[in-house]
Amino acid sequence: MSEAFEAIARQIRYRVIRMSHAAGAPHLASALSCIDLLTAYHFGPGSPDPRRAKHPDRDRFILSKGHAAIGLYAVLAQRGYFPESWLDRFASEGAELAEQPAPGCAPGVELATGSLGHGLPVGVGLALGFRLRKKEARVTILMSDGECQEGSVWEAAMFAPAQKLANLFVWVDYNKWQATGRSREVMAMDPLVDKWKAFGWRARRLMGHDMAAVAQAMRESPDPAGRPTAWIAHTVKGKGVSFMEDDNNWHYRIPTEDEVKAAAKELGQK
Repeated sequence: MSEAFEAIARQIRYRVIRMSHAAGAPHLASALSCIDLLTAYHFGPGSPDPRRAKHPDRDRFILSKGHAAIGLYAVLAQRGYFPESWLDRFASEGAELAEQPAPGCAPGVELATGSLGHGLPVGVGLALGFRLRKKEARVTILMSDGECQEGSVWEAAMFAPAQKLANLFVWVDYNKWQATGRSREVMAMDPLVDKWKAFGWRARRLMGHDMAAVAQAMRESPDPAGRPTAWIAHTVKGKGVSFMEDDNNWHYRIPTEDEVKAAAKELGQK
């Protein structure tokens, strides 16, 4: 199973790199760090059915780190949510897919999240709504580590356990970087698992590029005690391409044509 996931993730990484080059769009490394998480969620066991993308009782997935939307778009297109031809028009005038996500711009895109710190509060509201209506739907939020410096995140993090929102699942893409430097140097991030636990969450750590482990964790049952769940996924910014990995210059850099070809070789793509 993990080999199949990894093959899909390599294809998506290459597609994202091509899209960044063609559109002149930044935030490439931020997308690459969470491709494995996005792939495991949308292709793993129990993944949402694209045919139910508008069903009112569907599971909800919010990419709270909206600057990585290029990665979500590529995953959704490959999963069949919309035509792959939309990716070719990414970030162009009048295109369906903008650089930062707009609500309802495409099936599978639930929220505008270009401004950080909004995904979890909205997700808390959705999870509470499902609970009040006695629906079994889950709400999953994918956040960045730098985003955990927003006050709105911790207000929502306090509210969710108080309301016993066991149907709420948070994934923190802990790639250790943000726009201007190391996230733990900008703010005191660690111990991040213990912080979530202190707020009343069932919080755990795992390696975010272990595809089998991530896919299994994505479908974990809600906590019987009623706590929401937070996974701190340790990842590498720019994952998958050696000259991009853990190099924060790729937060804003655009790959050249030669760099796209080099990346294709490393990822085993044509």
